[in-house]
Amino acid sequence: METTQTVEHPTFESVWAMMQENAAQMQGLKLRMDQTERMVRRNGKQMGDLHRKFGNLAEHLVVPGINKRFNEMGYHFGDVSPGGQKIMDEQGNVKTQIDVLLENNKTIMAVEVKVQPKEKDVEHHLHRLKILRERRDTLGDRRKIQGAIAGAIFGDTEKEAALEAGLFVIEQSGDTMKIDVPDNFIPREW
Repeated sequence: METTQTVEHPTFESVWAMMQENAAQMQGLKLRMDQTERMVRRNGKQMGDLHRKFGNLAEHLVVPGINKRFNEMGYHFGDVSPGGQKIMDEQGNVKTQIDVLLENNKTIMAVEVKVQPKEKDVEHHLHRLKILRERRDTLGDRRKIQGAIAGAIFGDTEKEAALEAGLFVIEQSGDTMKIDVPDNFIPREW
């Protein structure tokens, strides 16, 4: 004896209702995704603002006494240009920016300021110094250029990398900055 089963096919109305329910769910999902995207953008902007504020704080810690520290070493810098000097290309685009420049009639000291310098910051600063040298050459400025990296928190690896590259290391020390120059240190010149 054979039994037959009856298969019920969905009606047009039931399929239409399912499609409308799916569309409503998709619309709700899109709305939540848009809200999430706005939150991520807002948080990213806030983090960027916070990072810039920490950077500004680090610069404000370095700038007031930096020329005094170098002058104690015999440099006699008179001019200090904080706030970043931009170096432009021929089309007016920014090629690089130097955080602090100290100058006298013989030497330009370009200082990169970081809250916590990393090894990549050493490489980036070496590149900035090369660009600064090229720019000064085009202006006929033959003063020697030297570099330094200043930081509130320096790791041993980063400090060693900066010194090996011929950059001065400027560290936070209480409420001031110190430049600790090892006996075998030879500052690089551009």
